[in-house]
Amino acid sequence: MGFFDRIKDGLKKTAALFTPLTGDGAASARPVDAAFWDDLERALITADLGPAVAGEMLEKLRLLHADKAVADGAEVLDALQKLLVLGVPSIYEMKLGKNPAGPTVILLVGVNGTGKTTTTAKIARYLVDNGKTVLLAAADTFRAAAGEQLDIWAARVGVAIVRHADGADPAAVVFDACAAATARAVDYVLVDTAGRLHTKENLMKQLEKICRVANKQIAGAPHEVLLILDATTGQNALSQARKFTEGAGVTGLVLTKLDGTAKGGIVLAINREIRLPIKFIGTGEKETDLTPFDPEEFCRALFAGMKG
Repeated sequence: MGFFDRIKDGLKKTAALFTPLTGDGAASARPVDAAFWDDLERALITADLGPAVAGEMLEKLRLLHADKAVADGAEVLDALQKLLVLGVPSIYEMKLGKNPAGPTVILLVGVNGTGKTTTTAKIARYLVDNGKTVLLAAADTFRAAAGEQLDIWAARVGVAIVRHADGADPAAVVFDACAAATARAVDYVLVDTAGRLHTKENLMKQLEKICRVANKQIAGAPHEVLLILDATTGQNALSQARKFTEGAGVTGLVLTKLDGTAKGGIVLAINREIRLPIKFIGTGEKETDLTPFDPEEFCRALFAGMKG
């Protein structure tokens, strides 16, 4: 099953929110009246696009309808699909950064339960499949068995790992990982950090220390700080994104768990409001269930099947 099919299957419930807005075909196209706009607003918010994006889309679509650029429900939804991908970061920005003068250091941050460790392994597999060498740094020394979990993933993906004992200084792990990556001329160092909230001052200071240590070892490190968000948490994920991007130096986002109950609109809401590129989306539990985010393809999957 390809990426489009995995996403399409995972977003069937979201697509079903919009299906009644199209009508049954050309002979019985849904008229655009007050009831239609109410139903569309309800669908947008239920799909986790949120009130801000929903309001913006409705305003633009009403103008298009007033100008007779769209006539019926199906045409309104065609226009909506195009509007949702306008103004998002370019595909070039969606790509992972690359350090031209040595190993590229990528930190993965976020709260517990979002899938950071699994996503670390998935990104490692993605890079290996694209001909890159990877070293994992098990810097989550706080959570019980986190290092062991990453160790298992490293063996499964076939990459090296630097790991210290539980409770060790995570900055020391990063120091050793960066030194090893430089000595071995590794392309990427992926740092799995402890789950933290933006309000936990000690954990945020720990993250700052990790960044300082990495930069002393490899100039410009970390070159990416990826915030991992669980898409199934909906507007809570958007709230986390707002708070983390205020002070954690986040450069990009990864949305996980898009294969199940997540409402697809949250991906587009975060993409539009936070104004940071979504680097990847997760579509399952296997290490291969990760793909670079393509907003056009995602919207195509989100709206797939609405016209029957």
